[in-house]
Amino acid sequence: MKWEVVIGLEVHTQLTTHSKIFSGSSTAFGAAPNTQASAVDIALPGVLPVLNKGAVERAIKFGLAIGATINRVNVFDRKNYFYPDLPKGYQISQLTKPIVESGSLKINVDGTEKIIRITRAHMEEDAGKSLHEDFHGMTGIDLNRAGTPLLEIVSEPDMRSSAEAVAYARALHNLVTWIGICDGNMQEGSFRVDANVSVRPLGQQEFGTRREIKNLNSFRFLEQAIDYEVRWQIETLEDGGHIEQATVLFDPDTGETRMMRSKEDAHDYRYFPDPDLLPVCLDEDWIESIRAAMPELPEAMQARFVGQYGVTAYDASILTSSRALADYFEAAAQACGQGKLAANWIMGELSGALNKAGLGITHSPVSSAQLARLITRIQDGTLSGKLAKQVFEALWNGEGEVDAIIETRGLKQVSDTREIEKIVDEVLAVNQKSVEEFRAGKEKAFNALIGQVMKASKGMANPAQVNEILKSRLGASY
Repeated sequence: MKWEVVIGLEVHTQLTTHSKIFSGSSTAFGAAPNTQASAVDIALPGVLPVLNKGAVERAIKFGLAIGATINRVNVFDRKNYFYPDLPKGYQISQLTKPIVESGSLKINVDGTEKIIRITRAHMEEDAGKSLHEDFHGMTGIDLNRAGTPLLEIVSEPDMRSSAEAVAYARALHNLVTWIGICDGNMQEGSFRVDANVSVRPLGQQEFGTRREIKNLNSFRFLEQAIDYEVRWQIETLEDGGHIEQATVLFDPDTGETRMMRSKEDAHDYRYFPDPDLLPVCLDEDWIESIRAAMPELPEAMQARFVGQYGVTAYDASILTSSRALADYFEAAAQACGQGKLAANWIMGELSGALNKAGLGITHSPVSSAQLARLITRIQDGTLSGKLAKQVFEALWNGEGEVDAIIETRGLKQVSDTREIEKIVDEVLAVNQKSVEEFRAGKEKAFNALIGQVMKASKGMANPAQVNEILKSRLGASY
């Protein structure tokens, strides 16, 4: 039997406010346990929540970025469940009237574009954290995260493979960091993914029973977890078993998912409007002021890069994979006036060096201005592509600026026609065998002669001029 995979993602993005969603406590990461938990956060009797305006503003930004409906009136609800790291015995969230509904996000998988529908995005508070590693036979509770503002982004079940799920998660990660509503730090829990996975016989309209994989904090784990879960579900069904709706965890050490508990439905949480919080009524002028302050979005910037800098659509998609990378490229392209060449160097030499060193573009030892200067020196004939790579390596190692490196290392390309002609004549005189092979129709002999000329010039001769002069000499004299 052929099977179809059905995937929907729920992504918890921590909003970049300095204080929590309903209290003034800090959201800074890494503080000692329970030092950032106020009376509101730990639910002492008589305390009341006060909504953080910054959290609402960031939710509106996201809604605008995905072309969604911004509900002018939205309501907070109580989601009732018991867990040791949930001080109130309920979580303040949004169910029936969320702030954002009905948006979409475009993804690209192997050159194929697809639209993923986003059902909703709602504000809520995070729970605390259970600490299992630091205690023998006991569990500690750190309530520093309790009350941290989250925007939970829920997709439709539109994805049909782990590759599509990862592409969507990456696109969403890029967007929320691009517009500045989330720092995107997955190691610190700022961007966490829950994957709802089911399978059904190919052609069947009815969905299969889903299992939710919780708290995936890397794109690699997301892909591995989905792939394992899909295999497990198909094997279970083909062996005559059935799938029980459940919440599961992914173990990166074994590469397997394991059941944590049976999956609850919304009615199990006994949602009702929170009586301590008034409905949120959004002012139209405020929404428009947020819209006016929005940055250029990735999709619009991709189209502009293609038109303005002459890069390909593929190049543009790579260059806008993060705001920092897009800014770096644009600064370099504007400074050197060579958009395509700048794109090639950034996606080639620079990207390779950054990956090898484990660095992001914001920590690049080579600045956009230095790269632009290097490209300028290629364009004006001072450097060949090969020599430019030597200069780039020196820049990376902090040996100074482009022109100083060229001068100190003696890397200026030889472009004097008479000097190159002299070298070519000397090479031809001592490589008669290659000349004869070329005359006999062996094209490789020509490349061998070019190699000899470049060797004789210690790699300093202008390759284009070498090619032209060599062809002229062979055509005229041989």
